[in-house]
Amino acid sequence: MTRRFPRPPSWLPVDAYILALAATVALAALLPARGAAADVAGGASTGAVALLFFLYGARLSTAEALDGLKHWRLHLTVLACTFVAFPLLGLASHGLVPYVLTPELQAGFLFLCLVPSTIQSSIAFTSIARGNVPAAICAGSFSSLAGIFVTPLLAALLLGSTGGGFSADSLLRIVLQLLVPFLAGQLLRRWVGGFLTRHRKVLGLVDRGSILLVVYTAFSQGMVAGVWHQVTPARLGGLLAAEVVLLALMLALSWYGARRLGFDRADRIAIQFAGSKKSLAAGLPMASVIFGAHASLAVLPLMLFHQMQLMVCAVIAKRRSRDPEQQQDPAVSERSRGSDHAEGSMPEAPEAPEVPEAPEVPEVPDTTDAAPATMPR
Repeated sequence: MTRRFPRPPSWLPVDAYILALAATVALAALLPARGAAADVAGGASTGAVALLFFLYGARLSTAEALDGLKHWRLHLTVLACTFVAFPLLGLASHGLVPYVLTPELQAGFLFLCLVPSTIQSSIAFTSIARGNVPAAICAGSFSSLAGIFVTPLLAALLLGSTGGGFSADSLLRIVLQLLVPFLAGQLLRRWVGGFLTRHRKVLGLVDRGSILLVVYTAFSQGMVAGVWHQVTPARLGGLLAAEVVLLALMLALSWYGARRLGFDRADRIAIQFAGSKKSLAAGLPMASVIFGAHASLAVLPLMLFHQMQLMVCAVIAKRRSRDPEQQQDPAVSERSRGSDHAEGSMPEAPEAPEVPEAPEVPEVPDTTDAAPATMPR
């Protein structure tokens, strides 16, 4: 008799990449890079960050993003959630120091609030919930593009000396490691875009491997410096509680705020999923540049929030897909399927009118019967 182990529910996703990140953190805790190995890892991490942002620039189609400007109210709402509401809540977390969070964890919590929105999971959850998928694609693209410039500036302005300040050295690192590779990718997109599309899976592994290298280097530095002794179980529990409150507030604000602004159901779904999420892929490399040797604690809140948002939004998306309002709202149409006319995206065609057997053709044609008369038998 074989014994089967219980599986987690399908609506409760455990991101495999989060498990890989956890394994990388454990490796850094057991075998941190020291001495010459640390120099090699640091140099490789710097190159990996530059490669990541080059690939981001080469993949991002600015033409497609600009085409979405016709839905500018929705995109401005998502940007306001990402770069206004989130940072304000992050600033409010100063009141949690020192009772709930240490200054270092609070800096990481605030940095989490400055990171741009994610694209892939926003699109996936919007599709599951039958929302406006094209709007979610454009909103995520706008947020990622804005985050390249806005996140470092907000970090310099709001984090102050905790994030290393906004010295000439930190400004030069941001320009050389983030902006220059991104702009180079945009300029070369015309020639390398096809190659990147054909080798999407392989380059996806390069993306993820580069981020794992960045995480290993950051946590190794933290282990060597002994900063992890500051994270007690009580502090970790306080951080998780603060992130639960943060996610709940943003989910409620994005949903009910969009309703207050007059958006229909499909648009509200896109706004909620794009406006309440944070990008792990964009945030981790940025943290390594902005925080330097202090990046290990700074990325911990973002890693925890990433898994939390996946689990919670998966449940919400499933419930939205069965929402009675979805069947009553006429705005739920082909937008929920993107550009494909999938089943249920078009209204059912009315039944053809019954055509009675025509008697002898009258000498004077009646125009009201002209349409049925032309139908094929």
